[in-house]
Amino acid sequence: MATFQHPLSALTADEILLCSKLIRANFESPQSLRFKGISLQEPSKEDVSLFELSGVVPARRAWINYYIAGTRFFYESIANLGERGVESNVMVPAGLHGPTDDNEILQVEKLTLADPGVQEEIKKLELPPSAVVVCDPWIWGADAADEDERKYQCYMYMRAARNSGHLDSNHYAHPLSFSPVFDTVTMRVTRIEHVPTGGDFETKPTGPARITEPNEYIPELNDLRIDLKPLVITQPQGASFIHEGDVLKWQKWSFRLTFNYREGMVLHQVSYDGRPLFYRISLSDMSVPYGDPRPPVHKKQAFDLGDTGAGIMANNLKLGCDCLGAIAYVDGLIADEEGRPLKKQNAVCIHEQDAGLLWKHTNYRTQRAALVRKRELVVQSIITVSNYEYILAFIFDQAGELAYEVRATGILSTQPIDPGVSVPWGTVVHDGVLAAYHQHILSLRIDPEMDGEHRNSLVYEETAPMPLSPETNPHGNGYVSRRQVVKTSGGYDLNSKQNRVYMIESSSKVNPVNGQKTAYKIHVPAFQPLLAQDDSFHYKRADFADHSIYVTRFRENELFAGGQYTNQNKQTTGVRKWSARKDSVQDEDIVVWVQFGLQHVPRCEDFPVMPAEIIKVALKPVNFFTRNPAVDVPPSSQESNQSTLIRARRMQAELSHARVGAEAVMSWTRF
Repeated sequence: MATFQHPLSALTADEILLCSKLIRANFESPQSLRFKGISLQEPSKEDVSLFELSGVVPARRAWINYYIAGTRFFYESIANLGERGVESNVMVPAGLHGPTDDNEILQVEKLTLADPGVQEEIKKLELPPSAVVVCDPWIWGADAADEDERKYQCYMYMRAARNSGHLDSNHYAHPLSFSPVFDTVTMRVTRIEHVPTGGDFETKPTGPARITEPNEYIPELNDLRIDLKPLVITQPQGASFIHEGDVLKWQKWSFRLTFNYREGMVLHQVSYDGRPLFYRISLSDMSVPYGDPRPPVHKKQAFDLGDTGAGIMANNLKLGCDCLGAIAYVDGLIADEEGRPLKKQNAVCIHEQDAGLLWKHTNYRTQRAALVRKRELVVQSIITVSNYEYILAFIFDQAGELAYEVRATGILSTQPIDPGVSVPWGTVVHDGVLAAYHQHILSLRIDPEMDGEHRNSLVYEETAPMPLSPETNPHGNGYVSRRQVVKTSGGYDLNSKQNRVYMIESSSKVNPVNGQKTAYKIHVPAFQPLLAQDDSFHYKRADFADHSIYVTRFRENELFAGGQYTNQNKQTTGVRKWSARKDSVQDEDIVVWVQFGLQHVPRCEDFPVMPAEIIKVALKPVNFFTRNPAVDVPPSSQESNQSTLIRARRMQAELSHARVGAEAVMSWTRF
């Protein structure tokens, strides 16, 4: 087998093949298997530390998820790759299901469209001969019905007749009202449901379709602007980062970058200037609950990582499009449904970008300005989950800040609505097209090792006015800050009136300037917690979506805020359950889960494709350094940046325009 580079390195192609071989050999008779995930079973922190201190290589293990094809039998296994054996192989409890995969989605589309019952529904539409019907399989979700088989709810659309020859024509502008239900055990349509198109819960049988105008997003079907000039980003001397194997180094930063089928990008051993900060950081989970209360769309609640996977859905990124400048690409390696290695080409792009000024001061006495421009390192992946795109990026700056940025774009998930009808849970964005209100709630998992210590604390700082006092606050303007240590695991919230800010604090390292413990603060934007009722399945499934911050004591294999299995799960199995243990988390090995997101009340401007909505979590040093760590960044200069002056041309154009205007006034006066 090809050797791995480090105990935390992702599985190699040979290791993935060995995993599927070991699982198949575990059965006495040949079985048709469908693999749902093969990834590294990460060694313990103690084993990693021992390896780095003394070179002792820990056992190399893999975590494997698979079905016996054509059955409901679903397994979770651990394989020991060094010993070439399966250490455990247990059946996953009923009611918990694996994620989708690329080929399964395509199979479901094909089989659904070929189903005789679906073909009968299509005939009832009386569509123009050139119209093309499209199927969007959606993860089933959950409701009170006792349906434990793994299913898809298929939402149906059509491509406009006049543009049907364009495979990328926007079918979301033409939603249809019938919705097949597809069983993944039998691989067939089991029934056909209908989506309400009026203002109430009533559904109607399929009838002749009302043909509406297209609403396209692809450039060849739009009139494009002609006044946009090229913007070229060049780095004549190349990029400033070094990428060797899993390790990236840039501007005092060092970290290990790996990739797996579920989380996509994972960072390990993040340090700045040789001082460890975070043992592991990744996007842990995402829930997208919809607010239309009517069946069957009431079940719509996507878990884009747990139900599908950021690695599975990663785009092949392109030069000059997804990333600009001097670019390095990293391929991802996952397993396909047959247990074979599948390369996700250019799954991650790495580049630098200018982000304005980092710091500046002008001495007004001498008029000398000292300034530094802010350079950032961007480590980015883009995923497509059916209709939506998420641009996911770790962003590092030169002052010790690490941010996680999400840009949500793509196309709204739509459903049909009758002319003249409006509903209080959605927006009509096009003729006959309803976009239901929904939330995007994400969870960033942070496993800190602040200043080299695995035992850390979560604290929050608040600012409050001092009481009016002749002795201590005679003018009433004084205010103070106070810190409070979070002592037990649980969910916690922001408080803007108190300017509450959460920080991860080392247990014993102190800043020599002021004696305060070294820390990093969490800048997280406020978000509206999950709006579904507490006894709803939406609430029970989205364990993390009710608080901005969760903190738990570290336990092995607690990686995903919504639990290991989100698909059709009906219960709390993730961070809400783990935090309820009420473990002590002061000066302990803790995990901090940071929730952030968007409340999406769609608007017409979000259609036919949505301008990116940007949200960002930032981790910033607090008394970690003795002074601004970016003071040593070289100053910005025209010699290095080579900007171009266009003022003279603009002034000439303005003077010419003014002259024409003056001549026109003089002519009018003479008349």
